Order: sequence, then structure tokens, then C-alpha cells
Amino acid sequence: MYMLIGLIPLIQDELHEPEYGHPENSARMKIPLDFLLASDLKADLKILKPEEVKISDILHRIHNPNYLRQVETVADSGGGFLDGDTYVTPGTYRAALGTAAAAVWAVREILTGKEKRIFLAGRPPGHHAEQNFGMGFCIINNTAVAAETAIVEFGLKRVAIIDWDVHHGNGTQHTFYGRDDVLFVSLHRFPFYPGSGASAEKGEGKGRNYTLNIPLPAGSDDEIYLGEFTKRVTPRLIEYRPELIIITSGFDAHTEDPLGGMRVTAEGFGLM
Repeated sequence: MYMLIGLIPLIQDELHEPEYGHPENSARMKIPLDFLLASDLKADLKILKPEEVKISDILHRIHNPNYLRQVETVADSGGGFLDGDTYVTPGTYRAALGTAAAAVWAVREILTGKEKRIFLAGRPPGHHAEQNFGMGFCIINNTAVAAETAIVEFGLKRVAIIDWDVHHGNGTQHTFYGRDDVLFVSLHRFPFYPGSGASAEKGEGKGRNYTLNIPLPAGSDDEIYLGEFTKRVTPRLIEYRPELIIITSGFDAHTEDPLGGMRVTAEGFGLM
């Protein structure tokens, strides 16, 4: 039986919105969601509202509690910046917790058989967030939280993360760099922010060869991305036999993105 794709829209503009024209703002989520829900694709979607869930145990496996307290303190003091790019408003900490909790809830829904696929359209984003600090607009690493939930709560032994954001997911890579229960695959522009993601970065210890970085030059298009899927990504996934696949689905490699410098089309993303 065909199952609709679950969609969790978490724009959270009432909690997490910059004051000064920052590129990570609610419009970049609201505009595509409005377009999607006005299109024929809406018939394939099922809007989901996550239940409130406790995430502190999982969250502290991904982030240092001292870092989380720092974010909460900055938020409670009226807001500020964690670095030159990463803003915090009075509601940012609650927004970040909400998105991370939605990721946990989504994994539970899938692994208990209630849903087959869920797209979490949430902010603030997460894949740059490291254990001890946020960066690159990212506060809590939602992808890492989701993967850890599958492993800790459901006993999964093989979780695959595919990250095709134009920027390398440094935080996600570093979280699982020494582990073999997560296969991290990243296709990204290189050299580019944040500077990590060279092909020589393959993991360490038990995690050796469980990180697959595919750095791509500026201007890479559908043919190049899909060629890498055919040559490297798909064979590695078949070999790994993941029990769950999580996609960090940044669309800033799109040909019309003003900053990404890549040439992937909507059709190309669909084929990936």
C-alpha cells in the first residue's frame, strides 16, 4: 500500500527570526513550503504535528551540556551571536529544542512502522553544530540527534546519513568519525565553507572508511552529482546495508541559489 510522505513544517518565525536581514530567516523555509502546498505534490503529503517528547538524554550524547547551557543563557539574556554567522534570539534555544525533538519523534514514527518517510522542514538548521559549539547558522545537530535516537532507542547497527548540502556537514562528520554504526556520506562544494570535507577524511579507529567525502568543484551540475551517486554513493550504500537512511537535504546546491555556486536542478535533486 502506498504511504504518503509525512511533512513536518517547523518554520518557527515567532521564536527564531533575525533582526538584520540575515540569510537564515523564515522566508527561506516559508516560500518553498507555500509553493509546495499549493502544487499537485500536496496530494502526496501528510502534514504531521510532532508530539512533545523528552530528548535530554539523547541530546547530551551529541552536545556538551555546558554548550547547551551557554545557548540558553545567551537566549535568556536577550540574544546575541555564537560566532559571526550564528545568531541567537530570545526564542532560539526553544526553537532549536523543538526541531531536535521533532527529529526524534520522526525517527520513532518511522521505526515503529507508523510512517515510512518523513521530511522535517525545520529550523534552525543543524549539520554544522559541533559537540561544544554552534556555527554556520546551526545550533543543535538535528541529523546527529536523529541517528543517535535510532541507535540508542531501537538498537540499530547501521544508520546511513547522506548530506548533499552545498556546505560540508562538519558537525555530523565529527560526531560519528570514530564509529562504524553510522555511515556518513557527503557531497559538497570544496574548497568552501567550513573548510572540512576533503576526500582524505575517511574516519578513524572503528570508524575508518565509514566517512565518505565527495568534494566537488564549483559549478557542478546534475550530471556530476548523479554520476557520483552511480559510481560511489549507491555502491557504498548497497555494501553497508543501512537499516535507516537520513538525508541532510540542503538545497543550496540548486542552480538558482545566489551563494552556493552549483548547478543542480530540481530534477537532479529528485533523482538523487
